[in-house]
Amino acid sequence: MTPDNRLYAGAAVGLILAALAGFGLARMTAPDAPVVQTQAAAPEASADTVDIDAAGIRMSAITIAPAAGTALSGIIMSSARVEATPDAEAVLTARAPGTITRIFKRIGDSVQAGETIALVESRDASTIAADRGTASARVTLASRQLARERTLLNQGVSPRADFETAQANLAVAQAEARQAEAAARAARVTGDGRSVAVVSAVSGTITSAPASLGAYVQAETELFRVADPRRIQIEASVPPSDAGRVKAGDRVELATNDGRTLEGRVRSATGVVDAQTRQATIIITPGSGASMVAPGQLVQARIFATGDVGVAGGGVTVPQDAVQTIGDHDVVFVRTRSGFKAQPVQIGSRSGGMVSIAAGLKAGTPIATTNAFLLKAELEKETAE
Repeated sequence: MTPDNRLYAGAAVGLILAALAGFGLARMTAPDAPVVQTQAAAPEASADTVDIDAAGIRMSAITIAPAAGTALSGIIMSSARVEATPDAEAVLTARAPGTITRIFKRIGDSVQAGETIALVESRDASTIAADRGTASARVTLASRQLARERTLLNQGVSPRADFETAQANLAVAQAEARQAEAAARAARVTGDGRSVAVVSAVSGTITSAPASLGAYVQAETELFRVADPRRIQIEASVPPSDAGRVKAGDRVELATNDGRTLEGRVRSATGVVDAQTRQATIIITPGSGASMVAPGQLVQARIFATGDVGVAGGGVTVPQDAVQTIGDHDVVFVRTRSGFKAQPVQIGSRSGGMVSIAAGLKAGTPIATTNAFLLKAELEKETAE
């Protein structure tokens, strides 16, 4: 090999070695290829559930109630009226005739039991006060007479018969004084003896105030009416044929005109039929939502009668608002820990705003009733997204 050939061969070998060194350096300094990481897909929310907390339920005014274990024929629909309990309403009158001189409260004001609402100036009040004073004076006189006779008896000057007569006179005077004091208290005579006080017998709110300042009123004329709105009862009218099926403790759903509902329980039945309306009266005690209604208000009562087992037993019923249609299925929204779940059900008959459930739901299961359509809308929105 000539010197030129050796020179060319050495240059070629150098170029090859340089190329190999550059490739190795590039492999060592190049960034690592991105590693494709496959993450597990997050579990999708179930297509038949709606997550909502207690605050959202209250804000949406969604009512939750247990499915009734009563056949549709065992539900009694009735119109009812809210009334104050007998011990929660009082009619305030003047105990003696006279002229109204002071009025301390007006309609809508709160009052306490024993509080004076008005004053009526009356001649009878002065007469009662005078009788009380006379009786008190007689007691004083009889007491002194008895003390004098006791002294004379001890000295042997007066006979014992005079002492016993003095004792009897004192007893009579004391009895007359007690009678006069009772009359004054019953009439609520004021301390000056000129007026009688109109005093509230219960704590509550003045619901009626026909009294006018300066008006002359007769005794026992209604001047004010006071009621405690927290102590109420519901009086429902039902046909006599249904009254026998209603028992104390039966569950009742009460619906107001604005769509709100509250729970109640049957307290008792009067057992008689009104001669004019030909209806029997059922007394219902409202539950915790009693503040939604007031005395005089009309409501609709749905009584789940349990008295006649042959008619009322063996079924599940829910309010019509609780049943929603999603696709081709009828569902009710069952309460869960995180919200509600759409439970498919088989519908039976419908009557009086109630639906009979033939299959798919057990009695006592808590479900959404009022505003259940909001849950349906939320579920459809989540499905669309």
